[in-house]
Amino acid sequence: MLEHCRGLWKKLIEPIAKACVSMHLSANAITVTGSILAIGLSILIGVTGNIIPLVFLLALVVMFDSLDGSVAMLTNGGTKFGAFLDSTLDRIADWAVLIGCILIFYLHHGWWTKNALRGDMVSEVGIACALVGIMTSFVTSYARARAESVGYEAKNGIATRADRLCIILVGMLITGLTHQGAWLAIAMVLLAVLGLITVFQRIFEVRRQMRGNTVPVGDANAPEHDTVR
Repeated sequence: MLEHCRGLWKKLIEPIAKACVSMHLSANAITVTGSILAIGLSILIGVTGNIIPLVFLLALVVMFDSLDGSVAMLTNGGTKFGAFLDSTLDRIADWAVLIGCILIFYLHHGWWTKNALRGDMVSEVGIACALVGIMTSFVTSYARARAESVGYEAKNGIATRADRLCIILVGMLITGLTHQGAWLAIAMVLLAVLGLITVFQRIFEVRRQMRGNTVPVGDANAPEHDTVR
């Protein structure tokens, strides 16, 4: 859903991209830096439980996820390796964000339970759904890449990467403000449900194209693009 705002956002960050180019910052360097920050902040949130300040920093990093692509277009127009690197590191960052959520449930459930040494239903549901969210985030991306490798297209889906990250960050923020894990658990349930729907939407879309003898799109050996979500 938020993917429709991508074009407008790219226009808004274009001045920042131009500033990066003037400072001779490469798109790949921005990709690596952004991924390291996202991974580090996510794990730090989960371990320390210091959600409020760190989640705003993480949101800022996530918002500028497309900065590397803008810089690439202003320099060399983007390379296949850059697209591959971006997509690969995005998968690691997605994993880290959800691991951060799991750590909140595992290490800090004492916020909303009387006995910090005992688990609770909120944490159990949150962790289970976060694990489902990890699976669907990988399969959603893989489904598109695999579809393109056999000459079809699978861009559809109710929840793209931007939508998934927005759900997670909002859930983290409200839990940080209230110290009630139920909010993050609700976010994880929503993430799991929408993720599963998205996976099956892409499966059915590719099946529909194959049954309709849709003309294959692109090169069957094309790599996963930086817009794979």
